[in-house]
Amino acid sequence: MTMTGGCLCGKVRYTCKSDPLLCVTCHCKNCQRQAGSSLSVIIGVPEDAVACEGEVTTYDDTGDSGATVRRQFCGTCGSPVFTRVESPPGMMFIKAGTLDDTSILKPAFHCYTKSKQDWVDLGDIPGFETVPHGL
Repeated sequence: MTMTGGCLCGKVRYTCKSDPLLCVTCHCKNCQRQAGSSLSVIIGVPEDAVACEGEVTTYDDTGDSGATVRRQFCGTCGSPVFTRVESPPGMMFIKAGTLDDTSILKPAFHCYTKSKQDWVDLGDIPGFETVPHGL
């Protein structure tokens, strides 16, 4: 499968030549702040499957675990595009809202439900207080 997407203004475009390894909804406070919303939907893909055109700006954040979270966004329009973390190695995350075709999206689970907004209904998708062990 090939997925394509980009930022709001079109200066950052990417192609991913891989099926999604996972799709997750994150409710951590920093994802809420970066998304400007109650949550962030992210798609895990192999790092080497993604080709990016245009320049992303990187902001190094610190996650709840203390690990570095590299938040990458378009420096022109501010759209969050990628998130890179140390674990799992070789994986990066695409911000799902930047996909040209979002019909493939079906989150496998919610993470950081301990900080979700009270009005968010998780439905029938499993939720974890932080990140499931092993991810």
